[in-house]
Amino acid sequence: MCTGIRFIDAEGNMVFGRNLDWSFSYGESILVTPRGFSCDYTYGGTDKHPAAVIGVGVEMNGMPMYFDCANENGLAIAGLNFPGYASFASEPEQGRVNILTGEFPLWVARNFNTVDEVEQALANVTLVSPDDPKRPKSFLHWLIGDAKRSIVVEQMADGMHIHHDDIDVLANQPTFDWHMENLRNYMNVGSDMAEPTAWGKHTLTAWGAGVSMHGIPGDVSSPSRFVRVAYANTHYPVQSGETANIARLFHTLASVQMVEGMAKMADGKYERTLFTSGYYAKGRKQTRFRPNRPPFRLA
Repeated sequence: MCTGIRFIDAEGNMVFGRNLDWSFSYGESILVTPRGFSCDYTYGGTDKHPAAVIGVGVEMNGMPMYFDCANENGLAIAGLNFPGYASFASEPEQGRVNILTGEFPLWVARNFNTVDEVEQALANVTLVSPDDPKRPKSFLHWLIGDAKRSIVVEQMADGMHIHHDDIDVLANQPTFDWHMENLRNYMNVGSDMAEPTAWGKHTLTAWGAGVSMHGIPGDVSSPSRFVRVAYANTHYPVQSGETANIARLFHTLASVQMVEGMAKMADGKYERTLFTSGYYAKGRKQTRFRPNRPPFRLA
């Protein structure tokens, strides 16, 4: 399970980040792909004007497989678990741009500078996850953002769906449009101090701030995390400066962090937040915080 967010600082710079939640680490680290690096994509193709990329991932057969990454021009992407809904081609399709799902974040960050460019290119893209025992299938959807907007990319059995993400967040299953409909259940909540109200002859007053938030779910299921992070991301005051915006990123994602012991998986292991990573476009820095380890590891 995972949660991703995007927002803009007071000067219009994008801040993009995510929690990666699972029961074990993949040995991930911060990876840097320089402009001159030659990417040997599984299904061919070359980077026309490759940008430098930084992010979190693993190396497989000499290729960086990013879980999330951003390029030097301010475009970022994160892959989040989407089991039960994601469906990919098992082999490349003739006449299409075929991209292995594990290489999709690198391909996006290397070749495009804006969300508009990505959305236009996706019309001719097939995401491929082959039946290969040496390469486990991934069931993901992606949040892609720049300084202007973000989109969610979900490839399912009936084709690729691209959603304009007006709240700039993403969690896991169900589908993005389901999550957006579900937000209507929480239209009554807010951040304002609750006003006194009369019940007959008796006047009720709030214990303090936060009463108007009653109804926001507190569990760590995907629908609940989506609601909670959407509320936090859209209500957080706009900040100025790197320190304040990095703090906002980590505070917001901490509101949906999975603490070990809260949620047991089918195999009996506990799911937990393995790391929180983020990208601040103004400073072009990637940060990563792993719970119980020193924060703000910079590359």
